[in-house]
Amino acid sequence: MTKKLEKVKNMENIKLGDEVIDIASGFKGVAIGRTQWLYGCGRITIQPKVGKDGKLPDDKTFDELGIKIIKTIKEVKEKKVKTGGFELNVNRKEIKRY
Repeated sequence: MTKKLEKVKNMENIKLGDEVIDIASGFKGVAIGRTQWLYGCGRITIQPKVGKDGKLPDDKTFDELGIKIIKTIKEVKEKKVKTGGFELNVNRKEIKRY
């Protein structure tokens, strides 16, 4: 497989929540955003971990082709939970109009 094809394949594998690193700069953190531009340029926004001073550093955005996945996020199946809120189960055929 050519390197260019490997990079394109990598773009589809990055999920929001994955721990990633930008290869060129060494900037490491969690992928928190993805932007897809009109002519195919994909960008990933990376949020680093909280610093030793307790402050959250600014996030940075990089080209998706230069991002490497360090650790993937576990996918969690969504559970149906009744929250006590209003449920609307209306059969449209049963609505009477006056």
